[in-house]
This record gives sequence, C-alpha cells and structure tokens, in this order.
Amino acid sequence: MSAVDASRPPAVCLVSGGLDSATAAAIARSRGFEIYALSFDYGQRHRRELDAARAVAESLGAAQHLVLSFDLRLWGGSALTSGIDVPAGRSTEDMARDIPVTYVPARNIIFLSFALAWAETLDARHIFIGVNQLDYSGYPDCREEFLRAFEHMAALGTKAGVDGRPVKIEAPLVHMSKADIIREGTRLGVDFGLTWSCYLGGERPCQQCDSCILRARGFQEAELPDPLLAD
Repeated sequence: MSAVDASRPPAVCLVSGGLDSATAAAIARSRGFEIYALSFDYGQRHRRELDAARAVAESLGAAQHLVLSFDLRLWGGSALTSGIDVPAGRSTEDMARDIPVTYVPARNIIFLSFALAWAETLDARHIFIGVNQLDYSGYPDCREEFLRAFEHMAALGTKAGVDGRPVKIEAPLVHMSKADIIREGTRLGVDFGLTWSCYLGGERPCQQCDSCILRARGFQEAELPDPLLAD
C-alpha cells in the first residue's frame, strides 16, 4: 500500500490481473486519480490472476488493494467456476458467434456492486473497469449499454446518488482494439509482464484458450513482444 495523496481524488479500479484492467487503472492514474484497487477471489479456476492483480496494483502505486472472497462455484454455470471444459484453439470468428461458456453469470454486476459500495464509503465519484466490447469476448456485461444502465441504477440506489454525487462508471477501453489497449498501456508504463490472461493458470500461458489467442493477436497487431512469452 502506498501513502495516500490527499490532493488526488480517489477512484475505485477493478483489477483482475489481466492486461485490460491494468491499462484501465493506469489511465485512472494518468488522469490524476488515487487508485483504490479491488480484486475478487470468487472461486475461479486458478489463483495466478490474483497474484498478478497484487503485482499490478503494487506497480501502479495503489493507495489500497482489497481482495474480496466469495464462492461462485456454489452454482457454477461457467467454465471458470465449474468442471465445464475451457474452449481451445478457436478462431475469432468462432468466438464472435455466441456467448462463450467462460461467461460467468452476472459477474460484472456483482463486481461493480462491490466497487460501488466501496466508492461510496471513500466518497469516490469514479469507478474504472477494463471492459472491452471489441475483443470478441461476447460477454453481455462488457457492453457500454450495460455500463450506462448500471450507472443509472447506482444514481437511484445510493445515498451519494440521491444527494447529487453520483458515481460515474469509467470504461476507457470499451471501444478500443486489443492492440490499441496494449499500445496505450505501453505508453503509460504498464508492465505487461506482471499481467496474466490465460484461463487455465499454470506456469506459462496455454496459448490455446480464447483469452490467450486474443492477447497474442493484440501483441502481434501492436507489433510488440509479449513479455510473458519471452524465453
């Protein structure tokens, strides 16, 4: 935890350990916000991403980093919270056809609800989330329409909103390509070697799951090497 800078307004940043959330948090920092990082141990397949989230939060100088625990394996329904196989070797065209089995039911609604509660106690007016609707993930809770609807709900359902201090949901990556996200993160000094994208965990990325394939294509199109794959 870094020393809190009272001159910088607080912002809650959802930090998953992936390159998108790391870049979104770096954007928050570049805009003058003090980062309050929030991650979730929700029963996902592996803990590698939580280790990455801690490293990312520390590297970005977060004033505080919380990891909240709850178990979505209780009802499963996703390849990330049950024994359903993670898809492998799919083309981006296949990824775009339907909502994949790696979708975790209502995950971003749950995550943003926790972030909203923390933001209200911090008197933070901004929540940053690294969702992106152009990377073929197909997740309905990564769309701008959903974020604006959640923002409207938050204004109606919180004391801060009723008092005229509504929280804004910031999604600076929502219309960016993966390559552009990588370029922006690089410009802002994000260490992508600390991040983790693979759905399967392990010592090295599998390079076959949807997330690994999208990450690899992003680095290729950005014409930059992925530090996770360096020998």
